[in-house]
Amino acid sequence: MTSAEPHSGEPLAPVGALPRSEFHRRRRRLMDLMDDNSIAIVTAAGLAVRSRDTEYPFRQDSDFHYLTDFPEPDAVAVLLPGRSHGEFVLFCHEKDPVQELWHGARVGADAASEAFGADDAFPLSDIDDILPGLIEGRDRVYYSMGRSRDFDARIMAWVNSIRSKVAAGAVPPGEFTDLDHLLHELRLYKSAAELRQLRHAAAISVKAHRRAMVQCRPGLYEYALEAEMQHEYARHGARHAAYPAIVAGGTNACTMHYTANDRRLRSGDLVLVDAGCEYRSYASDITRTYPVSGRFSRRQRKLYELVLAAQQAAFERLAPGEDWNASHEASVQVITQGLVDLGLLAGRVEALIERGAYRDFYMHRVGHWLGLDVHDVGDYRPGGEWRILEPGMVLTVEPGVYVAPDNLAVDRPWRGLGIRIEDDVVITEDGFELLSEGLPRSPDEIEALMA
Repeated sequence: MTSAEPHSGEPLAPVGALPRSEFHRRRRRLMDLMDDNSIAIVTAAGLAVRSRDTEYPFRQDSDFHYLTDFPEPDAVAVLLPGRSHGEFVLFCHEKDPVQELWHGARVGADAASEAFGADDAFPLSDIDDILPGLIEGRDRVYYSMGRSRDFDARIMAWVNSIRSKVAAGAVPPGEFTDLDHLLHELRLYKSAAELRQLRHAAAISVKAHRRAMVQCRPGLYEYALEAEMQHEYARHGARHAAYPAIVAGGTNACTMHYTANDRRLRSGDLVLVDAGCEYRSYASDITRTYPVSGRFSRRQRKLYELVLAAQQAAFERLAPGEDWNASHEASVQVITQGLVDLGLLAGRVEALIERGAYRDFYMHRVGHWLGLDVHDVGDYRPGGEWRILEPGMVLTVEPGVYVAPDNLAVDRPWRGLGIRIEDDVVITEDGFELLSEGLPRSPDEIEALMA
């Protein structure tokens, strides 16, 4: 493989935006789960200040995006199942020529109905006059309390205002229910349209990881590999990373969420790269660990092969009907046995697992849900029992072994080695699909690509 690979070929053909019908179906499914005579209130994200008068790039709240696809800050969506005058009401910023001159065009209330399927759309400036009337008389209010202190206070002020008028015939809402449980259960199961976005995000990230592997060499700073990946993301239309990249050379790999990315890569070390792009709000999350110089040492290869075997064991427990914990338990079994074989742990494997001795080396779980959020929503133990895997669930598989630099219980040459291998998968009718296909996993494949 030549150094031309990172720049070879045309960018991937973009995947189109989700159709408007997808968002309509999502709202319909949520309203079908809501009680009669109820209301759901969902708030958009706001702008976040980065420094003084500079803001972070705006990223819509995932729940709000899931239901509306509306791209602007501060908006409020209201769902009213069975309401004869319209079940989907949207409040958004008004058109404002001065603000739009500086910050770009706004949709505006007049166009929001046609563009985003709202039955009614009103300016945000009218919300105090309209929303209390929609809340009044409802038996149940579905709302995610605690996300926005300011909006929580506004809702309670509206409710208290209604309560103050009971003597005049006003009817306050019966009770509040957390919206997250219903909405996040829906988000856990990905549609065919969502899977197209997730496959594309993974494909872009695979290209970025391959590029970083080819460009890696002693003397580069960790941030240089991060920059190679960001360039590849943008080349394919993914403007942003799904999360801050971890580019951890040497002992930095033993810090789970290392993001300084400012150390020089050294010959003889490994580098752990945990990074993925976000495409049309859908995340990818991939990790590879490889030798800075392009060749694994004997110890590095042995530890890497152990982690790879643990990932394979986890893959073998991914299928409909398996519980969420089965793949983790399989990875624990393989890693504990391997640590004993390598002399990093001593004792009977089952006894070591029972007392959690492996956690000094493998302190996280084997994976997490993936979707609009990199650590996506969805209960892992509904009703206190491990979730049963079903088609359409998307998750990561990411076993790792980390030998702390100060672990005096192991021989010095092992200390400071940190290895994680992470891929993205979707559960299918007969097993799983590897979304991050095409990225080397075995030591031989990695060395061949880096040569």
